[in-house]
Amino acid sequence: MGFLEKYNLGQTLLIDKDLDWTSFDVVKKLKFLIKCKKVGHAGTLDPLATGLLIICTGKNTKKINDIQDLRKVYTGEFIIGKTTPSHDLETEFATYNEIIDINEKKIEKVRKTFLGEQLQRPPKFSAVKVDGKRAYQYARDNIDVEIKEKSINIYDFKITEVNMPNISFEVTCSKGTYIRSIARDFGDRLNCGAVLSKLRRTKIGEYDVKNASRIDILVEKIKEEKIENS
Repeated sequence: MGFLEKYNLGQTLLIDKDLDWTSFDVVKKLKFLIKCKKVGHAGTLDPLATGLLIICTGKNTKKINDIQDLRKVYTGEFIIGKTTPSHDLETEFATYNEIIDINEKKIEKVRKTFLGEQLQRPPKFSAVKVDGKRAYQYARDNIDVEIKEKSINIYDFKITEVNMPNISFEVTCSKGTYIRSIARDFGDRLNCGAVLSKLRRTKIGEYDVKNASRIDILVEKIKEEKIENS
């Protein structure tokens, strides 16, 4: 089987995405390298997030919707007592609040409120469409718009470490869940604010980041494969 034929017939590639890469950057890089018309990702990761990004090529792009519907597992960290407009470290800190009355008992009580089916409001700095435009386009122009809540499910939510003001966590959730919104709402329920400072996607369904390759390593493998088949 030829190099191009292999990718046109369909491949599912597991990427361990690095910081500062957009999901589109990864797709663009691979599309240019393998010269396959159909290349897409099965679920966006923000530039400040790392971890599992699934890329499908050729006929495997038909699997993208099914993969997107699978449960996701994320690990990460909140900083409590601070807020930003984007609910992560992409934007500057906007507020600072005291956290002297926050303890593990209160954190545990708040954690339990997130479990199960619920409505979640996506962040202002998100790709959600409002009247034909992306929400982040309004946010960057300081225009307030109403972003409708969406139904999500949080199957599991563990607090793995508390080291004030940092709270580490692991979340298993449904498609469409914004971890930045969880950070925002977690801080609101603690009455002190919070931002997402670290995020890593470790699983999508049965796909595991342990089986994924860094983009630079995968690129070198594909280049070698290309030479061998030339």
